[in-house]
Amino acid sequence: MKTVLLALLEQYADWEAAYVSTAIHMLGQGKFEVKTVSLSKEPITSIGGIHAAADYTVDSAPKNYDALLLIGGMRWREERAQKMIPLVEYCVKSGKILGGICDAAAFLASIGVLDSVKHTGNRLSALEEWQGTKYKGAENFQARQAICDKNIITANGAAPLEFAREVLTALHAAEETLIEDWYSLHKLGYYNASSHNQFVKMMEE
Repeated sequence: MKTVLLALLEQYADWEAAYVSTAIHMLGQGKFEVKTVSLSKEPITSIGGIHAAADYTVDSAPKNYDALLLIGGMRWREERAQKMIPLVEYCVKSGKILGGICDAAAFLASIGVLDSVKHTGNRLSALEEWQGTKYKGAENFQARQAICDKNIITANGAAPLEFAREVLTALHAAEETLIEDWYSLHKLGYYNASSHNQFVKMMEE
């Protein structure tokens, strides 16, 4: 079974985690497990008020996993977030899939991870103005919802569906047509998605 780690900080964006984690389970059909990692074993609370206790701390996280996804939220600019750096660096060095959405993408930029890959985020200026940033990748920034380049996935804060789609594709979680049908149903809505959409048909049975 393949493992996907979701990195969560206090005040994490629960909707960003929900789309990608449920899609991995639904489309992966038992081939994946999703685990969470945070700075400590202390319970954390999402922006929406959901309480959770992470499966691992940054110190106890396994080395054998397939993707590390940093979920956006309100605390990535705090000094404590720097404790995530060794986890990120190991992921990059090992050639695993790395993802960051919203301010978590800006965090990746601030530690220099995005300099040599095509990437996106919440405006280029948001990456350049991060206090103490090491970011030198402005020429590779693209104003898009989500991008995957060299196993690194980034998305802006309004793109949880696009982020999930890029993750599913990078993981080869399902056939591309199934991934696109999942995306289209959630993006367009039940009544606007194609009648040939596999998920629409499932709902009608």
